[in-house]
Amino acid sequence: MNKYILCFMLLSGIANAQQKEIQLYKGPAPGSENWTWKEGMNDKNSVKVMTVYNVVHPTLMVLLPDPAVANGTSVIVCPGGGFHFLAINHEGNNVAKLLTKMGITVFILKYRLVHVLSDNPFDDMLQAEDHKAWDDEAEPIIPLAIADGREAIAYVRRHAAEYKLAPDRIGIMGFSAGGMVAASTAFKYTADNRPDFVAPVYADMPESRQAPLQPDAPPIFLVCATDDDFGFAPHAISLYNKWYAAKRPVEMHLFGKGGHGFGVGNAANTTFGWVDQFGRWLTTGGLMKGK
Repeated sequence: MNKYILCFMLLSGIANAQQKEIQLYKGPAPGSENWTWKEGMNDKNSVKVMTVYNVVHPTLMVLLPDPAVANGTSVIVCPGGGFHFLAINHEGNNVAKLLTKMGITVFILKYRLVHVLSDNPFDDMLQAEDHKAWDDEAEPIIPLAIADGREAIAYVRRHAAEYKLAPDRIGIMGFSAGGMVAASTAFKYTADNRPDFVAPVYADMPESRQAPLQPDAPPIFLVCATDDDFGFAPHAISLYNKWYAAKRPVEMHLFGKGGHGFGVGNAANTTFGWVDQFGRWLTTGGLMKGK
């Protein structure tokens, strides 16, 4: 059993924060107007990971902090799953639970995914005989998912007053494939969809998917393990070097052990507690009010 699966088994649960789900677009999402399949959600797989799949209509699940600690900072969270499913608890609700305790308003993004024909995309991933073909299925979907990430930022900014949020403290965090969605928003943005900070976590973001930095590139917080099962540590290093060379704010945590898919962290290694460090980074960078 690889580290990725073990982490999923050790870390599960659902946040208890107040929730509200909203449609990201008015009407069909641009570029997928003809999609007619139905979204599914279950944990019917070998390790009981709650998965969402066949997302046609992107949504934001809003999780509000206690008003007594709310500080006006917001984070859009993008779970991973190879663009075939979303690990909605492991890389969504679990991190939201920790962030809302810090006073952060969280928006969990369900972005568009590959159309899968089974109700068990997690085990399909594990059992795929041709992993390149499995990855290649996502290529036409990736631009749509990234567009959903950009639109999510713009949506939160348009509705900042409604949620009592600071329009200049809207960030995005993503895990694995969701990390690609998050990291991509740090390039080629507009004033409406520029993230105020970005946190790619064991993100699949090779140099080939990056672009030149804009002069006001947002602060970036990078998290990965050197023994990442998919070899994504060099992706984090590449992003770090790009931000460092541009003299833009950057912090990277590259853990010696942790594998891929450690979510909010594994108590068995040094990945545990990285979310707390993220909170300190936000505070010291002026992106979150101190307590």
